[in-house]
Amino acid sequence: MLRIFAVLALVAGPLAVAAADSTPRCDRACLRSVLDQYLQAVIEHRPAGAPLSGTYRQTENAVSVPLGQGVWRSVTGLGLVQRRYADPVSGEVAYFGIVEESGKLAIVTVRLRIERRRVTEAEWYIARDGDPGLPGARPPNAWNPQSLIANPPPERALPASERLPRETLVAIANSYYDAIVAHDGSVALAHPGCNRFENGTRVTGRRGGRGDDCVSGLKNFNLAYVAGRRIPLVDEDAGVVLGLGVFIRRPGSSVPRNCFSEWFSIEDGKIRNIWTAMYYPGPELPVPNWPPYDGNFPLPAGTIPVTVGTH
Repeated sequence: MLRIFAVLALVAGPLAVAAADSTPRCDRACLRSVLDQYLQAVIEHRPAGAPLSGTYRQTENAVSVPLGQGVWRSVTGLGLVQRRYADPVSGEVAYFGIVEESGKLAIVTVRLRIERRRVTEAEWYIARDGDPGLPGARPPNAWNPQSLIANPPPERALPASERLPRETLVAIANSYYDAIVAHDGSVALAHPGCNRFENGTRVTGRRGGRGDDCVSGLKNFNLAYVAGRRIPLVDEDAGVVLGLGVFIRRPGSSVPRNCFSEWFSIEDGKIRNIWTAMYYPGPELPVPNWPPYDGNFPLPAGTIPVTVGTH
């Protein structure tokens, strides 16, 4: 009899696990549906309306926020630029564009992680008018929703024949960070004339800007390395990759770190354009506050001297 029970237990164990994991996989349509439910719940200031996991965690510009606080109170609507990207392989979905906060506009990226069709993570990058930024810049954080409205990311689904494998898309995005760290634009797989829009502002292709395109002027770019580099979302259908991380400045620079979300639009095996939502954390703020944590630190006192660096 004991032997029979043992056999039944061995059989029932895998069946129980299979039953527990029987939730259908969240495909693109599912991910976008969960994102829309989440955004609508945020707009309505009603967390109960979102399919949130019991382990739900949320940050806004690296600061952990209790459920019902932060954007749950401030966001009142979505703006004129709304882009949604989904990655069924990683279970990630995200929104990039404009949100309204009681009549004021903010440029945001919000990344959601979906497990068993419920939101376990929400990571917000928010650029608002008047936020800190670069010394001498106007506005300091390049906030410019009107420019983003005039120059939005394309909304598209590529033909199947033009889609690249996710590993290739990841490598193309990483080549940009490799080029920045090497201070050599030729390292990046990018189209000549590629543009970069930081918090809506076009910072390329203009006289007095950093250069003619998204990889120009890297030799003198004020950066030591990219910390906390992540690529959590690859939308193969759209040819879009989300990169996250922190730009750490060169030693002796007073220019603050910036924590970024960067949307790479990739065509024909190269970066066509880049759109960002980024913020400039104070030296005491741990960033990005998501693993990997190699960018997650308050800088020791005295690390930032008073000399002025360049962007």
